[in-house]
Amino acid sequence: MELKDFKKRIYIEDLHQQLGKEVIIAGWLYNKRSSGKIHFLLVRDGTEIIQCVVVKGQVSDEIFDVSDQIGAETSLLVKGMVSEDKRSPLGYELQVSDIFVIQAPSLEYPISPKEHGIEFLMDNRHLWLRSRKQFAVLRIRHEIISAIRDFFNERNFVLIDTPIFTPSAAEGTSTLFATDYFGMNAYLTQSGQLYAEAAALAFGKVYCFGPTFRAEKSKTRRHLTEFWMVEPEVAYFDLDDDMKLAEDFVSYIVQRVLAQRKSELEILERDVTKLKSVVSPFPRVSYGEAVDILKNNGIDFEWGGDFGGSDETVISEQFDRPVIVHRYPAEVKAFYMKRDPEDDRLALAMDVLAPEGYGEIIGGSQREDDYDALLKRIDEHQLPREHYNWYLDLRQYGSVPHAGFGLGVERVVAWICGIPHIRETIPFARTIYRLSP
Repeated sequence: MELKDFKKRIYIEDLHQQLGKEVIIAGWLYNKRSSGKIHFLLVRDGTEIIQCVVVKGQVSDEIFDVSDQIGAETSLLVKGMVSEDKRSPLGYELQVSDIFVIQAPSLEYPISPKEHGIEFLMDNRHLWLRSRKQFAVLRIRHEIISAIRDFFNERNFVLIDTPIFTPSAAEGTSTLFATDYFGMNAYLTQSGQLYAEAAALAFGKVYCFGPTFRAEKSKTRRHLTEFWMVEPEVAYFDLDDDMKLAEDFVSYIVQRVLAQRKSELEILERDVTKLKSVVSPFPRVSYGEAVDILKNNGIDFEWGGDFGGSDETVISEQFDRPVIVHRYPAEVKAFYMKRDPEDDRLALAMDVLAPEGYGEIIGGSQREDDYDALLKRIDEHQLPREHYNWYLDLRQYGSVPHAGFGLGVERVVAWICGIPHIRETIPFARTIYRLSP
């Protein structure tokens, strides 16, 4: 073989169509073991890992020696016969006839099967991505993102790409990343919601999907400074409509992953019985009822405060699927949320709390559609009116009830994968302590 033969390669995930045929695969040596006159090479190509069997006497002495000497992450081409192997997770293996080494690492590969500290692994994230579990997590992330787009596209939502640079805050002003914008103040977006509201009044039902940024100095396992969020917004929606959309959406994502990513969930040793119960409708409790749950479980919680991570865990533990908490105190919610006409202390807001201690994965609300009420909230929050004139305009030209929510992709990935920390749910995490690699 020679290098140009990579053009003839077959992806490992497609080898089930090649049983009994000789093929070439192109990839990297993941691991290997030897048993006397047989070498077992585990080769990955980004789609799967296959066992390649090198038998002395069935290949040249040179190829046998090469298979003995190559180290982890050597890039190579492997030619061989695809044969059935019922013990293999794939159901087949490769009986090797030839190997062509493209590049043998000049240094010993730093990530070995032994235990490594998390800081070491995060410092080597560019290499850690090649490991089996990280492969599984990010393949599931891919499936979740694909499911998100399919859910909204199947329901005829219009994708609206909203700005990364914004002149004002969508959430709290204390969590903005500021930057100079040709002599003007600009901020990295916290949310595309305000722009999605404008688009909803043009297209009826829309969603935006992209990176968002929060300058919170948070050290919890649930927070990143840069993360991905999908935000649907629908005209002529109220809070009940919003909650129904959210539960259908989450159910769709979870059932899609269960159907399409069984092998990746097995790699992660995920208990899927807990995911199978994630079907709509979800239980719904008011904020007041949630406070009662906390008090009944020995938590000294005062009405009017926002829930912390431990509070969300206690609340969600009472249910076998995500729970929706609605009608929060307006004082702990954003300025754009409409007040409950039956109790002005409350905002028509809702959060979806995932089970198993993963907490909030969705936050949403019915939006304030009255011009005077919205202007009052902007002033109460001491926000500069001039930055919100266009947003206020939406309440003067055909304003209607409307609602939406935001779902944090990384929190959903962490929950579905059953991994304890959000930093492994995105290819290259950004936290208050990490900007590299």
